[in-house]
Amino acid sequence: MNKEIRTRIAPSPTGSPHVGTIYLSLFNYVFAKTQQGKFILRIEDTDRERSTKKSEEEILSSLKWSGISWDEGPDIGGPNGPYRQSERTEIYKKYCNILLEKKAAYYCFCTTERLDRIKKEQMQNKEPVLKYDGHCKHLSEEEIQEKLSKNTPYVVRMKVPPTGTCCIKDLLRGNIEINYNQVDEQILIKSDGFPTYHLASIVDDHLMNISHVIRGEEWIPSTPKHLLLYEYFGWTPPVFCHFPLLRNADKSKLSKRKNPTSVSFYRRLGILPEVLLNYLGLMGWAMPDGNEMFTLQEMMDNFDINRMSLSGPIFDIDKLKWLNAKYIREKLTKEDLLKRLKSWQFNDDYLLSVIDLLQGRLNVLSDFIPITSPMFSGMPEYDKSLLLIENSEEELKKILHTTLWAMENLNQWDKNYLYKLFNQLADHFSMKLKTFSQIFYVVITGKEVSLPLFDCMEVLGSDMCRQRIIHGINISGGPLGKKKLKKLEKELRALEFVVTK
Repeated sequence: MNKEIRTRIAPSPTGSPHVGTIYLSLFNYVFAKTQQGKFILRIEDTDRERSTKKSEEEILSSLKWSGISWDEGPDIGGPNGPYRQSERTEIYKKYCNILLEKKAAYYCFCTTERLDRIKKEQMQNKEPVLKYDGHCKHLSEEEIQEKLSKNTPYVVRMKVPPTGTCCIKDLLRGNIEINYNQVDEQILIKSDGFPTYHLASIVDDHLMNISHVIRGEEWIPSTPKHLLLYEYFGWTPPVFCHFPLLRNADKSKLSKRKNPTSVSFYRRLGILPEVLLNYLGLMGWAMPDGNEMFTLQEMMDNFDINRMSLSGPIFDIDKLKWLNAKYIREKLTKEDLLKRLKSWQFNDDYLLSVIDLLQGRLNVLSDFIPITSPMFSGMPEYDKSLLLIENSEEELKKILHTTLWAMENLNQWDKNYLYKLFNQLADHFSMKLKTFSQIFYVVITGKEVSLPLFDCMEVLGSDMCRQRIIHGINISGGPLGKKKLKKLEKELRALEFVVTK
């Protein structure tokens, strides 16, 4: 009897859902469904500092919006729950103790200072792989118990053979060999008692009967650790399949510093959900007849994972927009388009958030469109002279780049956090807040005078604001040169734009 095909997607709720999550969800879903299998959603929320309930809700909302459903998950339950890792900590402790009893893992009491020193020394010595030096691996039982009795902080690490080779059997790539001397003795349980991805995912995949782990190629170097854990537990590993990562036009990994990566950005831009799925389906795969427009069902009817290409697929926003335009013109009736517009931004929730910004400024109803147009548009157009208030073109670019990077440290996206961040940035550039903010009135709204800046930014969301800043950099003549960018980023590392309420 053949084993049931079971795949999963396991995103971390630590920010806005990444378009790569939809990409991998699509192929996991299609692979399972074409073989009458099950697709599982699991939330990997063991990062206690960064995980939020709001982010989890956005993940579920984005997947549902895209048209992907799941058979088991945190919202609908299932026979293998719970489906949030934060609710499974006792399970991980149980299996960690099994590894400790088998001497396949060990307590590590090294301080952060010592670990930083070791890392620095290895970097100075130009070691090919930065990894733990095994200092605590040979502590006696008496030494361990003494430290535990004194409540000395610790983590639990897995053991890795000092020599030998791990052979990964990859469904797409064939055999991949990695020497164990390139593999770090991974932390399995952090000092806060929560597991790392490496322990939690292996335990969960086994207990949830996952048959195929389809994930990004960035996990290939970690797969020897995962196969070792399966071996230590005495479990049969699933089939591993590592997909190519989505790429920018310059072949670099798709990242928010170069392109919008969040699903919410594309939703706000007005990309149709079926178009996003269709376009992601073209990332490394193609219909047998070469047709570029297809439904999810048509993809499932023709899917063969062996047709996947391993070359990094280019995520081209212009091509996505082209496909979206084709759908709007060829697939939607006028009535369909009206429904899509209403569900896009002309829905009650979004309109109320916009009305909240301008009700005190509205004289007649016909003022609504001209005042609020920045809240419904994509990238605003304006002349760069509007940005050159007190700064040279190069100084302006530094301001825009710095603000873009500083936003990455925001703990929360709301007007209060933004106000405090902009105060810090204005001080950094020795500018008055009013003068500094004037640049961003133009960058964010396309106007010198508009609705309250930070209120607008809160409603527009971080992804749209980030993209408008990138657009502003391009209007200003394009990014700084690589050397200048590196120098600027080095200077910024010495600063901390961290905002707390």
